[in-house]
Amino acid sequence: MIRTATLEDTRFILEIYAPYVLNTCITFETEVPSITEFEQRIRTIQKTFPYLVLEENGSIVGYAYATKYKERSAYDWTVETSVYLREDVQGKGYGKVLYTALEDALRAQGIVTMLACITYPNDSSIAFHKKMGFEHVAHFEKLGFKFNQWRDIVWMKKVINPYF
Repeated sequence: MIRTATLEDTRFILEIYAPYVLNTCITFETEVPSITEFEQRIRTIQKTFPYLVLEENGSIVGYAYATKYKERSAYDWTVETSVYLREDVQGKGYGKVLYTALEDALRAQGIVTMLACITYPNDSSIAFHKKMGFEHVAHFEKLGFKFNQWRDIVWMKKVINPYF
């Protein structure tokens, strides 16, 4: 079941996110945020964009959301998207289900372009986004420093509504 996240979900969402912070370069965040900070992030995002959770047997197994790409109003038609899954459910198609629901909500909202910023290398995320219809549009070398190593990022883009 996919539904809108609530603040009561914060602890479970943070439990999914924390291993990505602590053990991977998928996020450039280096410290796990507090529950209070994460609640504020959810509140802020939900003022404008969807923040979705996926439940399986009453347990949250993943989440997806969109954020403003840039502050200037000319960018109001573009969002940056994120999806995170609990480690034990990866590869079951849940990312596709979540991203499809997110895309549908953003399309209904009038968003034109979805962007994904992906740490490179990350073959599985790049392949996932390609499968979801994203195209590679940029590669920036050595933009983030995590685990004592410089990391690249790639940007991928998907147009979901016609340009007007």
